[in-house]
Amino acid sequence: MSTTASTPLFACSRCFSRHPFEELSPGEQLCKECRGSFPVVKCTYCRTEFQQTSKSNTSSICKKCEANVKAYGKPTACEYCNIIAAFIGNKCQRCANSERKYGPAVTCEQCKQRCAFDRRDDSKKVDGKLLCWLCTQSLKRALARTKQHLSSVDKHKHRSHKSKSHHKEKRKSDMMKSMNSNDSSHNDSQPLEKKSKLNPMQGFLFSGELDPNSSDHVVAMTQLKETIASLQKKVQQKDNELLAKDRLITELKAQNLTSTTELRNEMKNKERLHETKYGLMNSKIQNLLKEVATLSKSARKNNKGGGAKPAAAAAPAPAESGSGTDSPSTN
Repeated sequence: MSTTASTPLFACSRCFSRHPFEELSPGEQLCKECRGSFPVVKCTYCRTEFQQTSKSNTSSICKKCEANVKAYGKPTACEYCNIIAAFIGNKCQRCANSERKYGPAVTCEQCKQRCAFDRRDDSKKVDGKLLCWLCTQSLKRALARTKQHLSSVDKHKHRSHKSKSHHKEKRKSDMMKSMNSNDSSHNDSQPLEKKSKLNPMQGFLFSGELDPNSSDHVVAMTQLKETIASLQKKVQQKDNELLAKDRLITELKAQNLTSTTELRNEMKNKERLHETKYGLMNSKIQNLLKEVATLSKSARKNNKGGGAKPAAAAAPAPAESGSGTDSPSTN
């Protein structure tokens, strides 16, 4: 009764009955009766746990992300937590709100990524560590499982201890009866009695020292499993990013090859056009040179013929002048 009174109780969001926090479903905070037989799944985008409300609707996307997909399309990876939930910009709504409220992101002590936010309140830390949202949820689940496991182990040990003590008392009574009945049987039963005393202790020491279900072992194994799962998700995301980059590189190479081929063909066409024009200009120059040579030859011939004629015409000039003098007298 003292443990029940000291344990804080929380109300179910549907029937308002009070239960321990571990018995309520994450996200919607429903008790076992309100949850019914519908499974609790993680949202594909924001990774928040929610419960499916009908057997016909088996979608793994929460209602909030469904509305965001309809409004903004499929999201991209957040630059802080790498969760594929960035519908607007390059940050998810959770990281954007935390950055606006608590300042820039800091390094998570669990996953060593810059995706945690310092609330400057030690009571908000989990096990005294400053963790991001994903690591906080993982550690809380691990602690809840460890608590449940320890309670079951304690119950099992309590029952086994009662059964062992009962068997031990029964063996002692049998041994006392045999000792009263016969002395020889007493000598034979003494090592048996020592063996019966040692065996339960040896089993207890073995179960206490090398118990694989101890709390530290379970917590470490749970943390390792969560870390492996998160690393596998990150590796898958990196592989998808590499594939996208490879596709982009291939497309750019194809575009580069196409543009290079077009430029080469254009240069070849221009070279051919230039050679054609160069040939035409050379032929024109040759024709013009031939015409110049022909004209120069004809000009020389004309110059030679024009110089002989004026000398022959100079001799009859006086007769013309004499005839010219007689003409006025006739008049």
